[in-house]
Amino acid sequence: MGVLRAGLCPGLTEDMVQLLRGRGIKTVVDLAAANLEEVAQQCGLSYKALVALRRVLLAQFSAFPLNGADLYEELKTSTAILSTGIGSLDKLLDAGLYTGEMTEIVGGPGSGKTQVCLCVAANVAHGLQQNVLYVDSNGGFTASRLLQLLQARTQDEEEQAGALQRIQVARAFDIFQMLDVLQDLRGAVAQQVTGSSGTVKVVMVDSVTAVVAPLLGGQQREGLALMMQLARELKTLAWDLGVAVVVTNHLTRDRDNGKFKPALGRSWSFVPSTRIHLDIIEGIGAGSSRRTVCLTKSPRQPTGLQEVIDIGTLGTAEQSPIRQGEQT
Repeated sequence: MGVLRAGLCPGLTEDMVQLLRGRGIKTVVDLAAANLEEVAQQCGLSYKALVALRRVLLAQFSAFPLNGADLYEELKTSTAILSTGIGSLDKLLDAGLYTGEMTEIVGGPGSGKTQVCLCVAANVAHGLQQNVLYVDSNGGFTASRLLQLLQARTQDEEEQAGALQRIQVARAFDIFQMLDVLQDLRGAVAQQVTGSSGTVKVVMVDSVTAVVAPLLGGQQREGLALMMQLARELKTLAWDLGVAVVVTNHLTRDRDNGKFKPALGRSWSFVPSTRIHLDIIEGIGAGSSRRTVCLTKSPRQPTGLQEVIDIGTLGTAEQSPIRQGEQT
């Protein structure tokens, strides 16, 4: 559903939007679910005007029946593929990140999840000239590393500054802040549609585990509900706004067999469309920057495919095509 904004339909003014937002009504869904009598009293608005407004918005945003052919045509026209800037990773992802989908990067501490995210953000902002929202929830974002990645792509300071301006950074250290950031993005995108800056094409969450894991365990049923609310928000955001969503996730040890597996449990495992696993290559020294990247879930590619990337040379000339295509 759409975000309420002036001009969305006849009769919806900026003053009315601000009054509704003050009562926590930001989207068409919020308005449809609200008690209009209470809203009218609290906001000082006409009850009849609110009823008429809701009818118009429901008619405008209600879904119409579609057949399989219609859905397939809509998918073909609405999906874009965005290169990550890492040849081996693009190969695993079948050419890159797909808008309308969520891609998850899984790995242990020091595996390079944040480095890959920064490289993707730099490539989308500079190489593809698209906007990125980078949500940092574990304090791993470093502007100096991002600038280093951009400097490896261009020595033109104006181009570097332009790319940096296309990367919006938000910090969210609990799930409520995270949900607020994603809700605010809906409003921001609605305002950018007619602007010259363009809309956000990639949303990166580094990491989803940092805000969800503290809520899980024991009898914390509310934690599971909040996790699935976040999952629903991310997937709806990807589809409704036509963005590619990238999240990072940690590893946890399975209590039954002792092996490592993605964190957040079985319920979360169904959320991402694609999952890749970053791992440190054993036997080549603790200081090595080379990593294996394995495709463990995909709607398009066979799982189990592996490549090698060097997180120390991401975005530099040292990352040669031979290394990008190297198989393990």
